[in-house]
Amino acid sequence: MTSERSEPLIAHSCHLVYNSWLSEMEGGEEVRVEKTPYCCSTCDRGEVARRSLARRIRKTRSLSTSSVGSSFENRRTQSLHGPTPVTTFGPKACMLQNPNTVMHFQDPASQRLTWNKPPKSVLVIKKIRDASLFQPFKELCIFLSEVKNMIVYVEKKILEDPAISADENFGAITKKFCTFREDLDDISNRVDFIICLGGDGTLLYASSLFQESVPPVMAFHLGSLGFLTPFKFDTYQSQVTQIIEGNAAIVLRSRLKVRVLKENQEKKDRLVDKEGIILTNGDNESNQKAMQYQVLNEVVVDRGPSSYLSNVDLFLDGHLITTVQGDGVIVSTPTGSTAYAVAAGASMIHPNVPAIMITPICPHSLSFRPIVVPAGVELKITLSCDARNTAWVSFDGRKRQEICHGDSITITTSCFPVPSICFRDPVNDWFESLAQCLHWNVRKKQNYLSSEDEEY
Repeated sequence: MTSERSEPLIAHSCHLVYNSWLSEMEGGEEVRVEKTPYCCSTCDRGEVARRSLARRIRKTRSLSTSSVGSSFENRRTQSLHGPTPVTTFGPKACMLQNPNTVMHFQDPASQRLTWNKPPKSVLVIKKIRDASLFQPFKELCIFLSEVKNMIVYVEKKILEDPAISADENFGAITKKFCTFREDLDDISNRVDFIICLGGDGTLLYASSLFQESVPPVMAFHLGSLGFLTPFKFDTYQSQVTQIIEGNAAIVLRSRLKVRVLKENQEKKDRLVDKEGIILTNGDNESNQKAMQYQVLNEVVVDRGPSSYLSNVDLFLDGHLITTVQGDGVIVSTPTGSTAYAVAAGASMIHPNVPAIMITPICPHSLSFRPIVVPAGVELKITLSCDARNTAWVSFDGRKRQEICHGDSITITTSCFPVPSICFRDPVNDWFESLAQCLHWNVRKKQNYLSSEDEEY
């Protein structure tokens, strides 16, 4: 008897709470309709009634409010902070957890590198066709292989360089190296960290070799500009030793995940009717070819060799934002904001800022200025239906290809950033590069004005 009476009491109390919550929602500003947790069989049987009442309440909201439904709420966290990046880099590297986090978000300036296990393998990337880098490359590889007893990975075409293959003494050491070929051999889970010898292009190339988790990258400034390469080669032994021991400052350089969907004309079954109109038969998905890229600097869409203006439509989260008419458009990461984008008039953004920058190239409108959107939004670029010519797209200056009608480019923030090892810390390294490489705000100082000069 006791158990039979308890269920109606519980059911009645939960319905009272539910009805009270609905009354407050109708009279107040709260418009969210949530499903109450299951507590008894009566509540379960009343689910249909609650859903019907919730639909009636939603109808009373304004059109502008109803347009931002659950999809907007689910996307909100992603739009504000971007997708949460991975904190493991390669087989053995990870981010050192900082207990002094604010609101469960670690301060980007306090991010430091550590190792789950001591690193045993290293990928050395050298700028090709540069004879001046042969001696530094040789010294570094001998130090890593003979002194640190590490497994050294190098690209096969590097060892085929006549300047390297002709050195007999170094040739005996290169036999211990592991070689790979770009786009053919997968070294994702074999390399513990990366050392780059060259300029910024070397770091971009290292990023392109890893389509998912990227091992920590240590970049030495042996190129022309060196905005992304903070280390000097003079003291490489102590610096490399410090990295192997761990606990170095890192900056997570966000990348763009780009998906290019192209119409595959070869797989289309085309039928021509009596009036000469071409009809397409078959599923759309089977007629399209998808390619995916991880981009560190920028995606550039331009007019190519055509003399006509580019005419592409730009969508953000499925909504048409604008039509770009001009020489093209640049979609860049904060790292890429100091590259092609800043030359086109964009602002410079620190790599720790979660954002995506959209910069027009010589737009046909003086009011079209560069804009910054939150990391995590989905951008889509297609050729406008009334475009006079096709467009061309490139990714970090590589993989250039033509974009035709029916093709699309989807861009969003990648979950796999590039962990770039800092010389000091992310802030000092960035402003040092601005001053040394870009000569940011460098000018001749004014002369001191004494009290006697003020009288004149």
